[in-house]
Amino acid sequence: MIGLGKYRKPVQIVIMLGVLLLGGYAIGKALFASGDSKPEIGGQAPNFTLLDLKGESHQLADYKGKAVVVNFWGSFCPPCVKEMPEFQRQYEKWGDRSLNILAVNLSENDLTVQSFVSERNLSYPILRDANRVIERKYGLEQYPTTFFVKPDGTIMDIFVGGMTEKQIDDRIERLLKS
Repeated sequence: MIGLGKYRKPVQIVIMLGVLLLGGYAIGKALFASGDSKPEIGGQAPNFTLLDLKGESHQLADYKGKAVVVNFWGSFCPPCVKEMPEFQRQYEKWGDRSLNILAVNLSENDLTVQSFVSERNLSYPILRDANRVIERKYGLEQYPTTFFVKPDGTIMDIFVGGMTEKQIDDRIERLLKS
């Protein structure tokens, strides 16, 4: 065993670096983990408070006991643009049956959103996620994304992408039966 002592210090350094890297990773993961997991079907819809175009506050928790459709959209998104009038028709059809539709705009400026809503005569609540906090809370990856929330606050369905009026209608019928 002649000459093994010369490797002792480099091996100790490698082990020390490994421990530091693993420890740093564990500490970083603990410190920077958000703790918020992406909402899933059957789980609770994350609560939020957002202002509508009139400056009135809407909190998802205020709609407890009612079915809620939460649609994340932007005027820059062709499938979103196509869906908005379809949601308006659904709102008019089901509005008196404990259904609420909340359309959450993804940080566009006031003029763009106001013009879009006026041109399409939308009367359901259009909410503003100005700094995209709620978008991140809901784990959005694509637009539009729509959450169908049961009266007890659990998510019945999540639809990513544009929907036809029939797809919206079918989900709302199921939602109102839940």
